Amino acid sequence: MASIAGSRLPPPREAGCPVFPASNPLNQDISHAPVDPNSAAYIASIGLGGHLHPDFGTNPSYGIPYTVVGQSQAKVPIRFTEFGEESEPGPYPIPPSAPVEGAGVEGDRHVLVLQRGSCHLYELYSARRNGGGWEAGSGAVFNLRSNRLRPEGWTSADAAGLPILPLLVRYPEVRAGRIDHALRVTVQHTQRGYIHPATHFASSSSDPSLPPMGLRLRLKASFPLAGFHGESLIVLRALKRYGLIVADNGSSWYITGAPDPRWNDADLEQIKRVPGSAFEAVRSGAIRHRG
Repeated sequence: MASIAGSRLPPPREAGCPVFPASNPLNQDISHAPVDPNSAAYIASIGLGGHLHPDFGTNPSYGIPYTVVGQSQAKVPIRFTEFGEESEPGPYPIPPSAPVEGAGVEGDRHVLVLQRGSCHLYELYSARRNGGGWEAGSGAVFNLRSNRLRPEGWTSADAAGLPILPLLVRYPEVRAGRIDHALRVTVQHTQRGYIHPATHFASSSSDPSLPPMGLRLRLKASFPLAGFHGESLIVLRALKRYGLIVADNGSSWYITGAPDPRWNDADLEQIKRVPGSAFEAVRSGAIRHRG
């Protein structure tokens, strides 16, 4: 990936673990990165008139939950049903009580588990309990102390081959007053290509105006934050410094976070005032078309 970093801070932390090294692309300050030459076309294809949408809140079924386990957590078998050839084989230390995204409804049904001590992140897509273990469409394991990418062309629990947990808006960091990493965003249509650290695409379109997976989108420096406050202001400041990263196909401009009963849902509504036209794509690397 091309160097797009500004000043470098210590990496985010979760459960005593670094959430990737400070040098990781997801933790890089892109506030001074050059604008991508195709920025206008990308933003237009995502939707100039669309608005940001916080896809998280106090409702436990809204957003992508995660759980933290200790080093003694028993590992259980994982049966893969769709992308086993692009998944790390089990067993994974996923407890039977692990929260499932949107449990009880149709959807992506992600399960995210961070293990203390080892600082390994285990993520499943389309997950369901299966006997003493789990069944999933795909699975990925990330060492949060390493910058190693997934193999070229491999998916993860997310379409772009990216980790999910490190890109979520999480209440503790917002409560602490700052987010120091990129945030996950979905867009309706993508092209058949990806930019590192993404490793996978989920489209057959060769339309160059569509965003590739892994594209970084930055809230323009000129967009005024006067009038925003509280939790929303913390999120928007992060979007000027670290931006969004295209991680999956879905509703355009939806930012993913983890549900938490402490969120102020009324405060988060402010985010919906930000239009797509307030963003620009930054140049962060070559588009790859493997697969």
